[in-house]
Amino acid sequence: MGAQMYNTFLSIGIVLVAFLTAFMALLALSVVETRRRKSLRQDASAADGSMVFLFDDEAICDATPSARQMLMAGRHTGASSDWQHFAQLLQSRFPNLTERMGELADLGTLTLTSHDGSNRIDAEWRDGLAKIELIDAESHGPTTAMDRLSFDAMQHELESLRAMSEHVPLMVWREDEGGAITWANKTYLDLAEKMGEPGDIAIWPPVKVFQRTELVDAKDLTQPGRVAIQLHGDDTRHWFDLHDASLGNNRLYTAVPADGIVRAEASRTVFISTLTKTFAHLPIGLAIFDRKRQLTLFNPALTDLIALPVDFLVGKPVLSSFLDRLREKRMMPEPTDYISWRQQMSDLEAAAVNGTYEETWSLPTGQTYRVTGRPHPDGAVAFLFEDISSEISLTRRFRSELEMGQAALDCIGDAIAIFSAGGVLSMSNKAYSALWGDDPSITLGDIHLGDAVKTWRQVSADTPVWQQLKEFVAANHDRKAWRNTVPLADGRMLTCDVTPMMRGATMVRFGFDASQTKPASAQDRLLTAEA
Repeated sequence: MGAQMYNTFLSIGIVLVAFLTAFMALLALSVVETRRRKSLRQDASAADGSMVFLFDDEAICDATPSARQMLMAGRHTGASSDWQHFAQLLQSRFPNLTERMGELADLGTLTLTSHDGSNRIDAEWRDGLAKIELIDAESHGPTTAMDRLSFDAMQHELESLRAMSEHVPLMVWREDEGGAITWANKTYLDLAEKMGEPGDIAIWPPVKVFQRTELVDAKDLTQPGRVAIQLHGDDTRHWFDLHDASLGNNRLYTAVPADGIVRAEASRTVFISTLTKTFAHLPIGLAIFDRKRQLTLFNPALTDLIALPVDFLVGKPVLSSFLDRLREKRMMPEPTDYISWRQQMSDLEAAAVNGTYEETWSLPTGQTYRVTGRPHPDGAVAFLFEDISSEISLTRRFRSELEMGQAALDCIGDAIAIFSAGGVLSMSNKAYSALWGDDPSITLGDIHLGDAVKTWRQVSADTPVWQQLKEFVAANHDRKAWRNTVPLADGRMLTCDVTPMMRGATMVRFGFDASQTKPASAQDRLLTAEA
């Protein structure tokens, strides 16, 4: 037990000794680093009359007052780090400064001379810090170097601003309290020259492109005020958006060309007017709901078709309220129950968004509407209401007439087949099915004359009548009715009457002579089939 406790205390002692050793080592390193930094800072501070910079990587650690003053003189360079700022200030005199300074850590010391020989840089690498001293080679003093470098920085900035103002495609000018132009860029001067008479000499101050009255009409220039000018000899009005900014007692104006915007707005106005007129005369009711399913657009035909008051539609009802009103006005099919109707309306909206909704509404009033849902941009959806009552009525009447015509043909004892101009069997009666043992009404595809002749040859003997009939149906002029007889396989003679009809159609009528005795006539077969 004693040995175990001894080992435990021994382990704890070893850990404590290791911890204290590491702590003392870190403390010693900290003291050394602090002294190193302090000594370097003291060196830089002691050189008060010099321009000395201390850099830790790209961040500046310290600088003499003269050096700070130089950095402040060029503070608008837009550099992202202290080193880039420093390099930009000196790049005009030391073009290869950045590349050479990259070698400082390896060389230890470095001396650079400006391209004109008037300045020198002495750089020293000491324990991870770069000490850079800027010296005027002629006077060996900091003042001349600082003034020259500050002047170069300001000159460079002035040249940049002048270049930007000369090449910017906007008109910029400055006016004093009395409205006199004190400065203008090249774009403004060029336009002012165009506004004068041809051959006039340019004067200063230049012609005022925008008169004071136009600026007043522009109202609040913190928002663009749009004004127009007209050049000499040009009938076109040129539009500009004016901006205003205060510079002490002066005003800075900017004019942005707006001809393209004005033309676009005019085109949009004409386009909307055209659409409005089109919608107003459109016989189809149109209702457009936005992404929030509020009614945003409708045409006059909609009010006539669905009988909803205009004030309700102008109030921008949501789609559910719109459909509820239609249900109350009995302008949609009667639902079996409200829950199923609500589900049906939800399905309607989803189908309209997908562009697949299209239904025919048979209304209790006897009218029939075709309702179509189509998606629109930005999540909107459009519904089109079309009154197809007359179309449905015409279709029903046409179908009734077809059924009546078919019934009339079925009452005729002779077998009748009508072929279109293309040789397709269009109509036949029950006697035809009984005679030839083939019912065309149960065939899904088209029956051509060649198919019918194949069926007829199974019952009749070989005869040239079928070839004659094919040539007659294929002919498109000089067609006259004709008659011929066809022998059947049972020995009877079948009369075949061929009559041309309108639009190139042909009617073929098969019948038996009443004097013939036959095992079973077509009428008998028909009666047997009906039984």
